[in-house]
Amino acid sequence: IGLPPVWRTGSEALKARVVPQVLAGEKIIALAITEPSGGSDVANLKTRAVRDGDHYVVNGSKTFITSGARADYYTVAVRTGEAGFGGVSLLLIEKGTPGFTVGRNLKKMGWWASDTAELFFQDCRVPADNLLGPENSGFFTIMANFQAERLSLAVMAYMTAQLALEQCLAYVKERVTFGKPLSKHQVIRHKLAEMATQVDVAREYAYRCAARMQAGESAIAEVSMAKNFATSVSTMVTDEAVQIFGGMGFMRESLVERLYRDNRILSIGGGTHEIMNEIIAKQLGL
Repeated sequence: IGLPPVWRTGSEALKARVVPQVLAGEKIIALAITEPSGGSDVANLKTRAVRDGDHYVVNGSKTFITSGARADYYTVAVRTGEAGFGGVSLLLIEKGTPGFTVGRNLKKMGWWASDTAELFFQDCRVPADNLLGPENSGFFTIMANFQAERLSLAVMAYMTAQLALEQCLAYVKERVTFGKPLSKHQVIRHKLAEMATQVDVAREYAYRCAARMQAGESAIAEVSMAKNFATSVSTMVTDEAVQIFGGMGFMRESLVERLYRDNRILSIGGGTHEIMNEIIAKQLGL
């Protein structure tokens, strides 16, 4: 998610240097927006970049940055202008730049395979050529990038739910209680029927949103709806999966235990459930 802003708004020289390396898997790029003061309120971010000749001098910090410890490049949201969304810009900052340090590798509930870190900038001098797009236009680039990120999170959510459902469908045929497989107990059968229905609806709606975006439509409300619906489904399905597995669902050796933990971030990252509802309401003219 850190690469699209470079591809869309970076200079030709910057794109030629960064994009092929990232696409080839030789380098990692991270998106650095969230700060200790908040993540969804992009218009009020605090990290500041001041122009000084051919450089920007950056001071501030970021937190909860996915791939923050391992990344080579960082697409960083900074304040270059006045307060509000009109003063936000994007800079590409490279690991090893003097004044830029990576802090703690944060310990999370889930997503253990992905590092999440803090970033600190103290009088960090970044070449002005690393500015992505015109100065003070970064907010709109971030919002456009959020659309793809939110749709991706909707896909991640329904696939998390799909995996949990598949685990349950296999388990209930093997697990015997009261003289018969779990699959023969009506309460379990009906749970699984509802889970399967919800997963399919979440998938089809996400596909519909993807098709509209591919056709050039903004689909702002619809993508927010897709994210909220899919993450609500994945929350319900992973919770039911743990319940169906019983004690085994609480054990680290079971996949549904991991899915239950990994799922929790999906309704937070890329904009919370509440922020999605606010976007939907605004698109409805409220």
